[in-house]
Amino acid sequence: MIRPDLTLPLPEDIAAAHFIGIGGSGMSGLAGMFLDRGIRVSGSDRADSAALQALAARGAEVHVGHDAANLPDDVDTVIHTGAIWPENPEFLLAKERGLHVIHRSQALHWLIGGRRLVSVAGAHGKTTSTGMLVTALHTLDADPTFVSGGVIADLGVSSGTGGDDLFVIEADESDGTFLLYDTSVALITNVDPDHLDHWGTRDAFYDAFARFANEAREAVVISADDPGARRVRAAITHSTVVTFGEDAAADVRVADIVTEGPVSFTLTHDGVTVAGRLAVPGAHNAVNAAGAVAVLLTLGYDLEPALRAVEGFGGTVRRFELHGVERGVSVYDDYAHHPTEVAAALAAARTVVGDGRIIAIQQPHTYSRTQEMYREFAEVLEQYADHTVMLDVYGAREDPVPGVTGELVSGAFEDPAHVHFVADWQQAADYTASIARDGDYVVTLGCGNVYLIIPQVLDALAATSVPATSASTSASQGAPLETGV
Repeated sequence: MIRPDLTLPLPEDIAAAHFIGIGGSGMSGLAGMFLDRGIRVSGSDRADSAALQALAARGAEVHVGHDAANLPDDVDTVIHTGAIWPENPEFLLAKERGLHVIHRSQALHWLIGGRRLVSVAGAHGKTTSTGMLVTALHTLDADPTFVSGGVIADLGVSSGTGGDDLFVIEADESDGTFLLYDTSVALITNVDPDHLDHWGTRDAFYDAFARFANEAREAVVISADDPGARRVRAAITHSTVVTFGEDAAADVRVADIVTEGPVSFTLTHDGVTVAGRLAVPGAHNAVNAAGAVAVLLTLGYDLEPALRAVEGFGGTVRRFELHGVERGVSVYDDYAHHPTEVAAALAAARTVVGDGRIIAIQQPHTYSRTQEMYREFAEVLEQYADHTVMLDVYGAREDPVPGVTGELVSGAFEDPAHVHFVADWQQAADYTASIARDGDYVVTLGCGNVYLIIPQVLDALAATSVPATSASTSASQGAPLETGV
């Protein structure tokens, strides 16, 4: 892993840029925006993907695999993610040539320039809130430039170059880069301590959010419900702060939430109450909508048209996204990779599954988070899912830690009958198919590559006519899910 050096000077002009890790959702979006500006783009990633193919179709020079030969002779700027290793051959050659070598956040900072910036930050809900804002602004006939952490379903892209002065981004707190930007309106969805491998302490995490808020040029919009956000609110000295949530004192208050099916609710601001209904499920999305509407209010829109515009949001890729149905079993994917996110995703699934059961396929993300939070993961999975199929840890940028595996999480379940740890994906898919029945939801959870198991699950479901009811497993792996649960 390479920690970003945010003190490096930005180039005044970029004619040709090379992206190391160009296939990621954020990096591919940035690369597309560079192409929009007429900048020559090249890049590499460790595996082929639809994102690489789409960039190649637009004229980018893309490579599968990392090799020094991938770096064109005419490149003046190299852009990288924090997930690459210092030994990356393209990174080393760029340094040797004396090129501008900058982190992706600095490239985004360069793109933003001096435009009016809305930065969406928080441990959870950033991508959904960003998608709600961008979708709503388009509905309200604005034309913002935007960069989201996921593909916005209504637009089919994770980034876009608009003609307005407004720029909307999902700002990353994981490595401190959200402090780099010259933000006009700051939206803080919540402040649930995470990424402590970078921040070290919870106090440092809270302090960073307070600084992010206080440096906003125009306004701060912050959750009134989240305990961490309330702690940060006490440290905010900004003159314009708008709160949102279910708290009775919230400036934009959510109430009357009904979660059966698409969530409905009311929003109240300055004595005016408007009813709303979203296309996406879950009480947490009613709160996310309140935050998006609060931002729109600070941008000059009125309550009712702002809420109507947010209602048009159709979701984002990898946020409770349906991938297929086989023999009556629906298979969804969700990016949730923190206990709070897992709880929200599964609680939302519960509101629409009806009489069916929820079978979670969880892939823990990073060794540090798993080691820190394995008990919390076990607790929420046991509470919100009828059964969990636990995969092994997706290490991402981290080296393995002895003893930190998916079995660490499964072993923390109070009732081992509710979980089955299996490292082999095909065995995991077959096991899932053996216990799933008509009306159940299977939900893959994690921000790694867990979604790649979905075709295996669908194939296993198609090949299995009825769920098994008599198979047994060892107590250490958990008993099979009984069909009467």
